[in-house]
Amino acid sequence: MKKLIKVALVVVCMVSMSSFANAQKIGYINTNDLIPNMPEYKTVTTQVDAYKKTFVDVLQNLSNELQTKGADYQKNQATMTDAQKTAKQAELNDLNTRANNYQNDAQQKVAQKGEELMKPLLDKAKAAITEVAKEKGYTYVVDSSTTTFIVAPPADDLLPAVKAKLGIAATSTAVGK
Repeated sequence: MKKLIKVALVVVCMVSMSSFANAQKIGYINTNDLIPNMPEYKTVTTQVDAYKKTFVDVLQNLSNELQTKGADYQKNQATMTDAQKTAKQAELNDLNTRANNYQNDAQQKVAQKGEELMKPLLDKAKAAITEVAKEKGYTYVVDSSTTTFIVAPPADDLLPAVKAKLGIAATSTAVGK
């Protein structure tokens, strides 16, 4: 009787370990290879670049003004009174501070706009990855663009299947590569 219980217990353990191993299927995908190949990516980057250009133009104007006023100060400082020099230096410092603040603000706004415009694209990619993982029985999918793998079998790379799900040609390469 004890032998039968031990055998049954061993069988139950083996079955549960086998089903656990089968249930924990792990795949990977490199989203840095996926996202730039999505058709919407070019539109998003074009919109972000256009938005960035509005700030670059203003920054260029501020830079030109700073250079012009700085050159004028250098040229005329020998003939200026101390009060005029102090006022001109304060004006140049103020203009420089405004330019730096504007640049920092612009960088934050461009990053924010980029995130806002990329969100639907990232959501679409994530949905496709989730669908493919579910179809193929993967419990976990790791982004290999942010993780270094020592060993990763090509059979578990979901990139080709996700590209197919999104209608991206298998031979597409990332924009800019």
